[in-house]
Amino acid sequence: MEDFDLVIRAGDVITASDRMTADIGIRQGRITALGERLGRGIREIDASGKLVLPGGVDSHCHIEQLSAFGIMTADDFYTGTMSAAYGGTTTVIPFAAQHRGQSLKTVVDDYRACAKKAVIDHAFHMIVSDPSPEVLDSELPALIQEGFSSIKLFMTYDNIRVSDEQMLDVLALARKEHAMVVVHAENHGMIHWLADKLLQKGYRSPKYHAVSHVRLAETEAVSRAIQMAEMLDQPLTIFHVSTEGSMKVIRAAQDRGQRIYGETCPQYLFLTAEDLDKPGVDGAMWCCSPPPRDQEDQTAIWRGLANGTFQVFSSDHAPYSFDEHGKLARSKDPSFREIANGLPGLELRMPLLFSEGVRRGRIDIHRFVELCCTNGARLYGLHPQKGTIAIGADADIAIWDPDMKVTLGHDSTHDATGYCPYAGMTLTGWPVTVLSRGEVIIDGGACHAKRGRGRLLLRPAGDAAKPLGKLPAELDPARNFGADVL
Repeated sequence: MEDFDLVIRAGDVITASDRMTADIGIRQGRITALGERLGRGIREIDASGKLVLPGGVDSHCHIEQLSAFGIMTADDFYTGTMSAAYGGTTTVIPFAAQHRGQSLKTVVDDYRACAKKAVIDHAFHMIVSDPSPEVLDSELPALIQEGFSSIKLFMTYDNIRVSDEQMLDVLALARKEHAMVVVHAENHGMIHWLADKLLQKGYRSPKYHAVSHVRLAETEAVSRAIQMAEMLDQPLTIFHVSTEGSMKVIRAAQDRGQRIYGETCPQYLFLTAEDLDKPGVDGAMWCCSPPPRDQEDQTAIWRGLANGTFQVFSSDHAPYSFDEHGKLARSKDPSFREIANGLPGLELRMPLLFSEGVRRGRIDIHRFVELCCTNGARLYGLHPQKGTIAIGADADIAIWDPDMKVTLGHDSTHDATGYCPYAGMTLTGWPVTVLSRGEVIIDGGACHAKRGRGRLLLRPAGDAAKPLGKLPAELDPARNFGADVL
């Protein structure tokens, strides 16, 4: 009789902290043994000469989501999660996006229904754009306790941004109910003012999107968000950091001991504003917010990945097809302000960082696992079930051929976008076999996952979201004449 459902043999097993040549024994979807010469499995995989890594956790992606522009992403939960699996990612955290006037509970229920097509496991961040009394007093606390324990706020975009006062309301509630808050931090007024000036003078092509999102708009908003979080002693994650200035603000807060977490994405390492400077409207394919910057910022972002300023490397997958259903939905010849913002990235997130980070010596393999797998699980309450290879963890595993070369084209990936922002790059290293809860879902270039096999992950926020107990004097009843405002 076999000892295991599946055994992965003699792979180079790597986690955020350890490396060993070992067998992995799997029963009922979980890792139950790590060691040498384990007993037999019903199925066995020879991983000798390969790297055996945890399945990736992409904690920032937009799937089957209606944007602030009113445009639906190209991917639904089937195509999006299948594409993620091809790239070695086995858990995603997309968004349940509230638009103004909507019940947050209804929104979450709707997204749960859409996600029944998913082929890998998933959780949700809740985008709150309308923190009404009903949402704050009733819906949001109940949803957090149910296991939707992270909240995203936008500081820009006309239709979904929150005011500073609203942001403070949500931060205070998150502190009370124990939830993580994540933020898109750009100064709306600065961007809006500059965009108006550009358009008034006739500068309307896609490349001016990068000009309108001035670097200082990000740095100012990052600083303001961090100070609001510090005022309320609430941990905060800054999404998609693109500039050295923002990175320095985050690092300074971390050095003060504040629980501020930084995240960046592939577009800020491998693209620049020059990519938007294409004939006609072709540059629209590279429009995202914040936009790609320049080589100096790229160098700084690499430094932040290596030195620990950034805890997470996510895709910010926001796929819009280059046609009237996506990027060009508002016009065949749109101004930069009319272009849907976002790039595909779920499938290539990990291969890009492995090839250009690990293989080129910019980061080591343990840091790669930490950034792509472990820390996303830790920040959002999924660790140790996800993001590591350990006894008791889900058997979410990606077996990598570290020497496999893949040249990217516009048809290389399995998402529904129709183009690839990184076409022409040749990457070294690729996940050739991917397991989700012990089931082989990618192998031999084929997807074997059944539509709808993915599970919804309800989760507490975890230690990363716990306040430090360091309120400023003005909010501390022991030092503010007894005023208990929280």
